[in-house]
Amino acid sequence: MTQSIQVQEYQSPYGALLIGSFKDELVLCDWKYRKMRAAIDQRIQTGLAATFVVKTSKLIEETIRQLEEYFKNERTAFDIPIRFIGTDFQISVWQKLIEIPFGKTNSYLELSNQLGNPKAIRAVASANGANAISILIPCHRIIGSNGELTGYAGGLPAKKKLLTLENKTIGNEQFSLF
Repeated sequence: MTQSIQVQEYQSPYGALLIGSFKDELVLCDWKYRKMRAAIDQRIQTGLAATFVVKTSKLIEETIRQLEEYFKNERTAFDIPIRFIGTDFQISVWQKLIEIPFGKTNSYLELSNQLGNPKAIRAVASANGANAISILIPCHRIIGSNGELTGYAGGLPAKKKLLTLENKTIGNEQFSLF
């Protein structure tokens, strides 16, 4: 019998998200209409030897509750068990993303330096783009070294709104690089 990943759609204030749980761990919280949707879904299902089933779970409901608190400026950190599904390098990048404080931003270059490989900028950018757990693993906090917004799976308007939400919450008037 094939194992299943419970998946539910959630309409956030910034766009539709797909949220998925597997054995009481979050494996998916990603933008429904992103370009890499099929590739990411395949990576998760293959990595877990499981298939998606449209169904809710206690963890999905808790994730939605915490996301709603975040969108209302009532939460700055998430307390959800996460299972990373990717290469060792991707996982190292995603773990570094979690370390970026709420309301702060970072660049691909700085992230590469923190990983001890300053020439891995493109690989870091690729791993960032492969993140399947948006918002909780805050890839939206990565901006260009020049302070410009760079690509985002949820679209640049959603990225700008998330950064604005976080900066309003902590009282900043503009994005803070690093």
